[in-house]
Amino acid sequence: MEDLSNSEFMNYIAGKWVPCASGKTVPNINPANIEEVVGHFQASGAADGEAAVAAAQAAFEKWKATPISKRAQILSRAADYLEAHAGQFAEELTREEGKALGLSRDEILRSAQTLRFYAAEGLSFTGETFPNDDPEMVVYSQLEPLGVVTVISPWNFPVSIPARKIAPALIMGNTVVFKPSSDAPLSGYRLTEAFVEAGIPDGVLNFLTGPAAAVGPSIIESAHVKAISFTGSTQAGEQIHRSVGLATRTQMELGGKNPLIVLADADLDKAVDLTIKGGFSLTGQACTGTSRVLVDRRVKAAYTEKLLARVKTMKIGNGLEPGCELGPLATGRQLDNVLSYIAIGKSEATHLYGGDRLMEGGLAKGYYVSPAIFTDVTQQMRIAREEIFGPVIAIIEVDGYEDAIAKANDTEYGLSAAIATTDAGYAHRFAKDIQAGTVKINRTTTGNLINAPFGGLKQSSTSTFRESGRVGLAFYTQIKTVYRAA
Repeated sequence: MEDLSNSEFMNYIAGKWVPCASGKTVPNINPANIEEVVGHFQASGAADGEAAVAAAQAAFEKWKATPISKRAQILSRAADYLEAHAGQFAEELTREEGKALGLSRDEILRSAQTLRFYAAEGLSFTGETFPNDDPEMVVYSQLEPLGVVTVISPWNFPVSIPARKIAPALIMGNTVVFKPSSDAPLSGYRLTEAFVEAGIPDGVLNFLTGPAAAVGPSIIESAHVKAISFTGSTQAGEQIHRSVGLATRTQMELGGKNPLIVLADADLDKAVDLTIKGGFSLTGQACTGTSRVLVDRRVKAAYTEKLLARVKTMKIGNGLEPGCELGPLATGRQLDNVLSYIAIGKSEATHLYGGDRLMEGGLAKGYYVSPAIFTDVTQQMRIAREEIFGPVIAIIEVDGYEDAIAKANDTEYGLSAAIATTDAGYAHRFAKDIQAGTVKINRTTTGNLINAPFGGLKQSSTSTFRESGRVGLAFYTQIKTVYRAA
């Protein structure tokens, strides 16, 4: 592994790698070993944000006029670069964020696929011609880019989430200001590096790191910024949404409190597998992660017994270690937040297992906590209603399908939901009855295809424009309808 402890990583603005105006940097800490620094990143402020927006604005007209086939070539070459360096980038992702190495590699390769998908889809995403009764007139719509787009991405998927925002923005002719999370900046740096190596023109993609409070207003509230795509907490998304005017388009993918319903007819071994993969495989740090399991009372005891037996065998440790199933929480703040919710759960519900800060051996140097399971959870409890974003499962007893649906929908969120059942009728009804943007039947609440729409309902999204898939291009375009004499 390369020693990055003394490496300083720059911002990328107007085609140059540059330090921030203040000259200050912030260390990037390995959550599996807080004694390890994975590079130092720029502590940017308002001046840096303003420079990035100005560079994007200056580059817009030329990029807009660039043939779309050339834009597509740049996306494809960036994908090649990610694939060629997948081993290195995956290791770096694990070192700065904590997830298992296999999951990190999958994310790098998936991001390359995303770039290629939009390179192809952008070539055929166009307007329409409309029939009308006047033979002397032609009516058609044409799509145009918006202008400068700000992309703000989280730390839990620090390559794949910005890739699915930046790629459609660029292919449609927009220029981008990209600010990754300060808790996983190296992965965003590598994604930017891929575009630079692919030959993206100066100013078309600008990258800067720094605290949201210092950088945010300059890249959100500027009159030059025409759209903002953000993934993060509901609270932060609401603040961004309220801070901009009607002329600025927003796309917000926010929090979740995602349920898995386990009906009496379910394959319980399969249901346990869905719970483990959905709730714990990313240390519970996925917006689509399973956090509530609504189990039919007739199988609750058997399901719980199987779940406990499986959880007790999970391998916890550094994501670089072979066979690791549960890595550390990403930051000290995350650790404190999860431990506080575990304490709340112990005061509200029946604590069955886990939730301990792990301090044995090498684990003492990281942000490790054992997976926690609570039962006898009711709808009013905080652990049933609030997003925890950690390896905590709340088991809620239900009395049949109708009760399960009512309790599953009794939340302010509506991101993802799943059901475990062998009854085709219940599966069909679930797809109609559940209030969630992503619906899974005998699948985990986590995961989505790069070519299918992704987004939530209620407080999980602005519900205006979906991400991913062909529809993900729509957010980055505006429509003009043209009436022309034949």
